[in-house]
Amino acid sequence: MLLGTRGGPARLKILARLRARPMNAHQLSKELDIDYKTARHHLEVLEKNGLVERLGEGYGAVYTLSDMLQKNWDLVAEAARYLGYDSLDN
Repeated sequence: MLLGTRGGPARLKILARLRARPMNAHQLSKELDIDYKTARHHLEVLEKNGLVERLGEGYGAVYTLSDMLQKNWDLVAEAARYLGYDSLDN
């Protein structure tokens, strides 16, 4: 889902932003300069796979990292390095 897929780099960036603070799809689309529908798609994939949790419903729903992902953040950082990112903080 992060490696070997076309959407992997975008999902990594979304996870990095959500690690800094919970956000909704609109906020993520603005921060990452991606289409709102694209942000929603990636969030749905991440939620379906247990990497993020949605708090609330509808347009204003806020997403945060799942407990499991927070405990295993080192794997996300390793995936980012594999894709050539020195840091996910940017």
